[in-house]
Amino acid sequence: VQLQASGGGMVQAGGSLRLSCAASPSIFNAMAWYRQAPGKQRELVAAITSGGLTKYGDSVKGRFTMSRDNAKNTVYLQMNSLKPEDTAVYYCNGEDYGISYWGQGTLVTVSS
Repeated sequence: VQLQASGGGMVQAGGSLRLSCAASPSIFNAMAWYRQAPGKQRELVAAITSGGLTKYGDSVKGRFTMSRDNAKNTVYLQMNSLKPEDTAVYYCNGEDYGISYWGQGTLVTVSS
């Protein structure tokens, strides 16, 4: 089982980034993105079910969109109107049968 996150980088406030997470050998029913800023606890950013139902953390509602492509075993996180407080390491998470799997994280840095 492997979750490979990509797409992080540095962007100015107000900009956009799209993160991708490729799952192998196959995508999980429940997928999510978490983030952890320096000195803070890891928090849920967005989650998606196998049927495409989504939920978002309060701080990103209306700005971030999570989606999935089951054929490509990949989930995405489209991040718009980025703010400096969105700076964090973003982790991809997959869960099946109560077992949680984590990717290696990708760093997003938003400059003011």
